[in-house]
Amino acid sequence: MDRRTFCRNVVLTAGWVAGARCAWAEEIAAGKAPSVDEARAALRRAVRFFDEEVAVEGGYLWAYSEDLSLREGEGKAGPLTAWVQPPGTPSVGMSLLQAYRWTREDVCLRAAERTAHALVKGQLVSGGWDYRIEFDPQARVRYRYRTAPAGGDRAADTSTLDDDTTQSALRFLMEYDRETAMSDAAVHEAVMYGLAALLKVQRPNGGWPQRFSAPPRPEDYPDVPASYPEAWSREWPGTAYQDCYTLNDNAHADTLKTLLLAWRIYGDASYGAAARRAGEFLLKARMPEPQPAWAQQYDARMQPCWARKFEPPAITGSESQGAMRTLIVLFHETGDPRFLSPIPAALEYLRRSTLPDGSLARFYELKTNRPLFFTSDYRLTYSDRDTPTHYAFKVGSQLAAIEREYTQAIQGGPRPTIGKRAAPPRWSPSPAADAQRVMAELDARGRWLEEGRLKTAPPDAVVGRIVTTQTFMRNLGVLARYIAGATQ
Repeated sequence: MDRRTFCRNVVLTAGWVAGARCAWAEEIAAGKAPSVDEARAALRRAVRFFDEEVAVEGGYLWAYSEDLSLREGEGKAGPLTAWVQPPGTPSVGMSLLQAYRWTREDVCLRAAERTAHALVKGQLVSGGWDYRIEFDPQARVRYRYRTAPAGGDRAADTSTLDDDTTQSALRFLMEYDRETAMSDAAVHEAVMYGLAALLKVQRPNGGWPQRFSAPPRPEDYPDVPASYPEAWSREWPGTAYQDCYTLNDNAHADTLKTLLLAWRIYGDASYGAAARRAGEFLLKARMPEPQPAWAQQYDARMQPCWARKFEPPAITGSESQGAMRTLIVLFHETGDPRFLSPIPAALEYLRRSTLPDGSLARFYELKTNRPLFFTSDYRLTYSDRDTPTHYAFKVGSQLAAIEREYTQAIQGGPRPTIGKRAAPPRWSPSPAADAQRVMAELDARGRWLEEGRLKTAPPDAVVGRIVTTQTFMRNLGVLARYIAGATQ
């Protein structure tokens, strides 16, 4: 682009922005858009309600009855319980922190600080987090928390990587640590302790278990490539699977990305090296022909194995797509083309395995590649006529999108994004209507109430309307984006 063209584009852009701002001012004057002061007041009211009335020592659950007497995460929770598993405490903390970054409203940072310290109080001696945090002193002794009151050596001390639990806690704490220039000693120390735990429990081949309480014995986990078992039981053996290498629910991918973020924030090469080893695990975990894709979980011999009674040893249409996307992320973050090498064969195999309706089976039988399903009483079958309804035995195909991402990576080269802060939104007229709507829905106490139900409420309970963290986070984001765009 020559200098004349560049200058003309700058002038045109400046003119468009100026015109847009004039239109925005006219909309405010006409009552069609809220003023920035009104949006800020609504945001502060909503945050104060969540921080001062909903939170327990800065921790959050998933949903609450209108009067806050009934509350739940994935399961039932008491009045002094918080949930870590998203969309719980770390998720709310990240939304508060992002709102602060875009609006510089101190009320958001103060609430995020309380949330960070809630997570510090919930960190286990093993280094990570359980799904829930108990703040009741009598309940806390059941867990081996690092912060008193806590139980002794025989108390529960199992950290989980399932459902982005430990990983989401660490990512929020790292982002908070960065935002506060690492000045909060308790938070910084908890982050360092948690990251050290992830490095210690990483297996020799780069994988992780689904849950952990102590580092593994390396000799128990040989560094070998994935292979097919000679035989496997078609009935669930009822064995524990927490020590299995787990791709299900993005456990491996979330841990890998958490370490990439740690590498970007702290510059410690050990985190980047661990993320690379995690990528090398995915290279080893891809099954050989005739099914060059991935399983949900692997045993210590790197063979597909049973997890729950509806998760057999199999090649998976869902986690295989996630593995390819994770490898593309690793290429962008490390620049290493090896991480792209398994993708063409995996794409071709999954295209051949697509079902007549365009979806992929969650499970494909080892070697035969026949789609596997379960009956409603959990018997393995080749028919999808009587499957349980709580689990997706068919998944949407993302193969076209993954192929585009792969092609863009090959043609455009690595473009790292992890650790880069999201730029403040540019102003445009479109967020005004959303801001107006969420402000109208906010009541005088700062609540966004909605129709809904609590799955753990007693059958005879009259719940009425509910408060949810997901709605709070979504609407807080709407207000923060509107304020940020209007003040650029």
